[in-house]
Amino acid sequence: MTEILVLYYSRHGNVARMANLVSRGAEEVAGCSARVRTVPGVSATCEAVAAPVPDAGPPFASHRDLQECHGLVMGSPTHFGNMAAPLKHFIDGTSSLWMSGALTDKPAAVFTSTASMHGGQETTLISMMLPLLHHGMMILGLPYENPELIRTAAGGTPYGASHVAGEDNRRALCRDEERLCVALGRRVATAASRLGST
Repeated sequence: MTEILVLYYSRHGNVARMANLVSRGAEEVAGCSARVRTVPGVSATCEAVAAPVPDAGPPFASHRDLQECHGLVMGSPTHFGNMAAPLKHFIDGTSSLWMSGALTDKPAAVFTSTASMHGGQETTLISMMLPLLHHGMMILGLPYENPELIRTAAGGTPYGASHVAGEDNRRALCRDEERLCVALGRRVATAASRLGST
């Protein structure tokens, strides 16, 4: 079985909804399954420790999830044009995987949600790509053969799936945004499956 890790941090639930759509797309590919994981928030209190399993939703990610996956799709809300601190904190702790080359040549992609149309979606997507490139991963975007990229009036970029959540973070994903999330998961799973068969 080819396993795709969908790793995300979500503050208002929008990125979590996107993660579920990405995982659905990954599981549309024959022989592929999705492993959905999140990361704990960071605390200003140095001794704060989060429980290993959240009260609701998927469990927190571990290095083992990264080692075992055949592909990775990573998502974060946009914080000032950058990935959110909790996801960055988790990724910053993966030096041992970098040293061992555990993620080298695995396909990867990224997704994000912002409050406004021009809230830094593409810079956030690129900020998530940078550590993945350092890990030697193969970055995949969304090709323009996805017609939603041309017609969307909300989120959606060739750099990865995106969503415009609105000022109050309550705007639901539109149909085009949903389809692009599914397409992104399907693209990474297809690539991972092909790489596994060579």
